[in-house]
Order: sequence, then structure tokens, then C-alpha cells
Amino acid sequence: MSRIGKAPIAIPSGVTITVSEANLVTVKGPKGELHQAVDSDIIVEQEEGNVVVKRPSEQKRHKALHGLYRSLLNNMVVGVTQGYKVEQELVGVGYRATNAGNTLDLVLGYSHHYVFELPKEIKVSTTADKGKNPTIILESIDKQLIGQVAAKIRSLRAPEPYKGKGIKFVGEVLRRKAGKSASKK
Repeated sequence: MSRIGKAPIAIPSGVTITVSEANLVTVKGPKGELHQAVDSDIIVEQEEGNVVVKRPSEQKRHKALHGLYRSLLNNMVVGVTQGYKVEQELVGVGYRATNAGNTLDLVLGYSHHYVFELPKEIKVSTTADKGKNPTIILESIDKQLIGQVAAKIRSLRAPEPYKGKGIKFVGEVLRRKAGKSASKK
């Protein structure tokens, strides 16, 4: 049996989980509300303050969906209780990030600015301290959405391996290359 799928999801206080007949799971918590449609073959039940995800057979498809939906539901519970936070830093001379509401304005060394309109579910803030790289901070309750938006922002100027210039996650370790070496004579 799937080690991830068989683990029960503990429901913290202040969180309510409802499963509709159409297999739509709704998780409400102090930070907000999330919805997830679950495949009709997968069974989601509440037992003694836990949510348990079950599969009907040992088919490869059912095994894959079992762990998938358990992880998605757990991410929803964590999201509505604690939330998710992603920090990215801009490494490079002249790279800047500013925000006005949910609009992110990026200067990344191109001839034009990137103006990025973020979904309303994501809160964005930027910092530009002297002597430090500009930082973009994204906060949301939806792990999938915040990961997708962070990946999209990073793809605008992915870090290069020689000088490390680009948008990288805070704490990310980049693999660096040596570059050209002097000719021997």
C-alpha cells in the first residue's frame, strides 16, 4: 500500500472539511477556503478527527491517484492553517522589483519592463535594502498556485551558471561553471 496515501490527515482545530456527493472536497480554515475535485474512484472519509483517503483496488492508476489526492488534501489543510510563503531574489546589476497592489514591475536587464499581474489569491511584497539583492515575497494559501506563479516569475530571467545572474529562490544553491581559462604559451 502507498506509504503516503495510507497516512491519515490530522484535522487541526478551526478547520472544517466537507466532502460533497460529487467528490468535491472543501477545506475551510482561519486563512481561507480551498476546493479540490477528487477522482470518482478515490474515497475520502472522515474518521475520528482525521481524513482518510482510500482506493478501491490495486490498479496502478488507483495507486498513483491515492498518494496524489492525499498530498493535495494535506497541502490544503496546511494552506488554510499556516499558509505558504515563497521568497525570490534578483541577482544582477540594475535588477529591480516594485509592486503596486497585486501588480509586480520587474527590471531585469532587458530593454523593457516586465509588468506581471498576479492572481488575487496571492499577496506580493518587495524589498530593496541597500547592499542586498532586491527580494520578491509571495504569500498564499494555495501551494499549487504560488508554486506556478513563482516558477513563471523565475522563468523571466533564470539564473545563469557563470555569474549567477537572474531570479533565484532564497536559499537556492546554484551550480556554477568556471568560465574561460587563459591560453597557455
